[in-house]
Amino acid sequence: MSVCAARRALPVGAEVLASGVHFRVWAPKRRQVDLVLEHRHATTRMASEEGGYFSCHVREATPGTRYGFRLDQGGIFPDPASRFQPDGPHGFSQVVAPCLFQWHDAGWRGVELRETVLYELHAGTFTPEGTWLAASLQLPRLRDLGITALEVMPVAEFPGKFGWGYDGVDLFAPSRLYGVPDDLRTFVDRAHDLGLGVILDVVYNHLGPDGNYLREFSDTYFSEKYVNEWGDPINFDGEGSGPVRELFLANAGYWIREFHFDGLRLDATQSIFDTSREHILGLMARRVREAADGRATLLIAENESQDSRLLDPPERGGFGLDAVWNDDFHHTARVALTGVREGYYTDYGGTPQELLSAMKHGWLFQGQRYVWQKKRRGSPALHLAPERFITYLENHDQVANTPFGDRPAHSSSPGRYRALTALLLLGPSTPQLFQGQELGGATPWKYFADHVPELAQRVRKGRAEFMSQFPRVATPEVSRLLPDPSDPATFESCKIELRAANPAALALHRDLLRLRREHVVPRPRGPLAFDGAVLSAHAFLLRWSSPAQELLLVVNLGPDLRPEAVPEPLLAPPAGARWRMLWSSEDPKYGGLGTPIPDSDDLGWRIPAECAVLLGPEERTGARG
Repeated sequence: MSVCAARRALPVGAEVLASGVHFRVWAPKRRQVDLVLEHRHATTRMASEEGGYFSCHVREATPGTRYGFRLDQGGIFPDPASRFQPDGPHGFSQVVAPCLFQWHDAGWRGVELRETVLYELHAGTFTPEGTWLAASLQLPRLRDLGITALEVMPVAEFPGKFGWGYDGVDLFAPSRLYGVPDDLRTFVDRAHDLGLGVILDVVYNHLGPDGNYLREFSDTYFSEKYVNEWGDPINFDGEGSGPVRELFLANAGYWIREFHFDGLRLDATQSIFDTSREHILGLMARRVREAADGRATLLIAENESQDSRLLDPPERGGFGLDAVWNDDFHHTARVALTGVREGYYTDYGGTPQELLSAMKHGWLFQGQRYVWQKKRRGSPALHLAPERFITYLENHDQVANTPFGDRPAHSSSPGRYRALTALLLLGPSTPQLFQGQELGGATPWKYFADHVPELAQRVRKGRAEFMSQFPRVATPEVSRLLPDPSDPATFESCKIELRAANPAALALHRDLLRLRREHVVPRPRGPLAFDGAVLSAHAFLLRWSSPAQELLLVVNLGPDLRPEAVPEPLLAPPAGARWRMLWSSEDPKYGGLGTPIPDSDDLGWRIPAECAVLLGPEERTGARG
């Protein structure tokens, strides 16, 4: 059994030490703080420290002890750094001893971006049971599919019986809804045993409105200088921000050190405001890597404003993160799939050039005017490698931002969806799937949140107002049918059912990920290793070239492509070779209708409608060099 440390690991919270439990809290707003042990009916006056901290060491406290802080002889509140809230955010906190968990991943070395295939999941709906232990039983299936890393939606404790997790209020406490903290550790440990990394989605731009007691301890947790559409922004650069910064930095390292996560996905970083000499995001990147103690980690950002500083190294004024979500790829792919250009899809045409540019250069908007926002959007990112952009056809936001949570596979022709899935999984960017996507997307994904009645009503209204940006959704016949986020049936409808899996969709994703692993990932690095070209109004190609390998992906989103001549050098096979077909999205096992030889000496190029083909060279019989 592990031995608990003699010194604290976190600046605040309850720490199980070799002898008893040490409690420490930052409460500069208060003159007196008392520790209250729930079941012992014991109260201990905490010693006042410099800087607004209070602490005490209680030998009779043990793992499992429930406690709270009485502030100025008034109300009792949970610990702002609680490691577990067994009764939710309004109840007592519970002492947790992470040192007692038996890890089995000592040989695990972390995750590398170039080899990563991400899979986003929500613990409450990934299985019918909605627990970490049930989810861990599904990990071999994802490993066998070809996934290399999981991206887990936020787990910080939040009120109610269900929710996405983006309104968390207890940053250090994994939600009680999915199990106890050691169940989450078991999930990560099992993933590592199977060769899967685990990234945690964290929300550092705001806290939820219900169960957030930070203002009881200090008035400087939040800032009034900035505007955040989801709630009060965190005070990272104003008066009294020092302990606030340290709390969030400690949290970033905590998930890596105590739960062995392989990195963080940082939600809505455009709303993390900081004008300090060292931006909090750069410090978080450093803290995560220190906590990993030599393991390779990934730091992934969501950033609506598309700021390349996130990925630039500190010596160039950047924050040193590893990768960023690319909504531009999703948006143009969605238009290509559906033809619908409304709301925030207005600026996208779904054209081959847009899809190709997103693969080659990442964001499509890198400083140009963005009509939907009536301003310029983005910053130059041409210097960034393609794999630093996370691309997807689905994620938790984008699927839910349809009227009824339908997956794109159900709003597009099957052939076109298969072709764009090939682009996603074979392209040079880092691909990400959303839970159930590989099964054919039979399960919808909707916005759900269990709130108290008044807040639930505000959420319903806000959700309807957001969706009204899409004229089709704003029509009376659709708007009145929008799912109620607070209805338990909305939540239950989103639970993944393996019995609903589409074997053709599963085969498609498995085969493409095998091809990626065997042909695309080992490609040599370098500026000339990858290129692409537009072939027609509906077709384009990607080509990888090296002394050891040539690979060609042709994607046709329109009608049959039968050009008499194609004056495009990237289509030419290597000297003395001809192209042979390695794979086609029109294979009947995926639901296709078959594929003739794409490049024939007699007929020239023939690419079926709404199809993607992967080609490799073979020696031409009798050919001369």
